[in-house]
Amino acid sequence: MRRSQAMTVAPLFLVLLLFLGACAKAGPVRVVFIALDGISVEGLQAAGTPNIDALMTSGSFSLRTRVVMPSVTLPNWTSHLTGSGPEQHGVTDNDWRFDAHVLPPVETDGQGYYPSIFKVLKDQVPGLRTAFYYNWENLIYPHNRAALDEVRFQEDEGYVENYERAFEFIRENAAKPLFLFLYTVHTDENGHAHGWMSPEYIRSIEEADVQIGALLAKMRDAGLYEGTHFIFASDHGGTGTGHGGVTPVEMEVPWSLTGPGIPRGEIAAPNDTVNSAPVIARLFRCRVPAGWTGKVIPSLFGK
Repeated sequence: MRRSQAMTVAPLFLVLLLFLGACAKAGPVRVVFIALDGISVEGLQAAGTPNIDALMTSGSFSLRTRVVMPSVTLPNWTSHLTGSGPEQHGVTDNDWRFDAHVLPPVETDGQGYYPSIFKVLKDQVPGLRTAFYYNWENLIYPHNRAALDEVRFQEDEGYVENYERAFEFIRENAAKPLFLFLYTVHTDENGHAHGWMSPEYIRSIEEADVQIGALLAKMRDAGLYEGTHFIFASDHGGTGTGHGGVTPVEMEVPWSLTGPGIPRGEIAAPNDTVNSAPVIARLFRCRVPAGWTGKVIPSLFGK
């Protein structure tokens, strides 16, 4: 090898070593999505939520994130997790079933499901572990279970045991890349039963905040918090005892991203719930499907 070639190759080799060292030091990517159903911005602001507040303000947050229409549960959580609206994924109402729906998705995986973030990560991240915790039965219907390592359903709107199990799953897989979705419907159910902004609804948010705080405290004690990215979000707000319309209290929800390298402060750019999955894909440095319409807001990554 001539001297000029050696001088060129050596710096490149050093850069490669530095890059590999940085990756090893950073450890595997871990993302936890904390999902509370039916949280309006005014509801969150009225409730006493020190743990949610601290989580949101320690990263980038929005109090004006727009949901997809209709402003109901299944289309919106599907949109969070597929980077697309109902026009692409075809989940247009809460009664959607894999074998009973009107609008077909614009693309599918090998088993007929619209590609979710779980599928994207499983296909591209070696050794990735995924989990889906929920307490509303229909929520999982649009997702291919083949991309989920652990699925846990808690009956009767219970959620505390799911929070406890979520921590165990994170701890068991501390050395692996991980994406965990942790959902509860009890906040939404209190809105329907007693009214959005009722004392019962506000109390349900505060109760969820306690469990979120307990999960985060256990992660800190186990040395698992600092290396984790967290998304906190909802799917719609409400008015009276319902939702599904286009009023701001139904169509705007809180959303935040917290974790290593994420700047602090309120997001200035418009944000939509379809952006959640592309943001998660970006954290794992994964390519996204052609049908996805969500985007990554540059300021989330300091640009």
